Amino acid sequence: MGLLGSKQPQAQIVMLGLDNAGKSTLLYKLKHDGSVTTVPTIGFNVEMMDAMKNRRNIAVTVWDVGGQRGMREHWKSFHHDAAAVVFVVDSSDLERLDEARRELENTLRSEQLRGRPLVLVANKQDVSGALTVTEISDRFNLRKLCPDRGWFVQPCSASTGYGVEEAFKRVVQMAKLPSDPGAMKDNIKGTVHYIRTNSRQ
Repeated sequence: MGLLGSKQPQAQIVMLGLDNAGKSTLLYKLKHDGSVTTVPTIGFNVEMMDAMKNRRNIAVTVWDVGGQRGMREHWKSFHHDAAAVVFVVDSSDLERLDEARRELENTLRSEQLRGRPLVLVANKQDVSGALTVTEISDRFNLRKLCPDRGWFVQPCSASTGYGVEEAFKRVVQMAKLPSDPGAMKDNIKGTVHYIRTNSRQ
């Protein structure tokens, strides 16, 4: 019983967004607190980090999945067991906001992500002309899009580090762990649904 009770809780976080939104820069700024030059992610990056939630240590695994058009059809492969969704948006790229919104809408339709919290990271706040958090919330119509899940918009600049740690802390606090009340039931239902759906194919 002692060993079982002391097992460190784990949280899988899936980080999505269009190519060039700044996902990998954000991840490595958080992990290494340094400025790194990244190339477009083909496939995914994964990093493990320690965090605190409700005064307990938890092990967090962040899956940073490539955002190119050809990669987006594979995003659903990373939905299973996700405790939260991080969606990174380039706040300064006004021409692609509608595209980003459509991809977020598609993602949140996933049965495996039902009820999972969303942290929308409004990245590149250091760039002139970047939309504010309120403008991003309105453009993405988040109140209507997220009626059955917790959500939050975090202003951020992955290149300068502004808001990066706050975004991570917010995700950790909102993440649904298997030990959270009701979460295990959700996970079991989700797993059963996943097995049934895939066994029909």
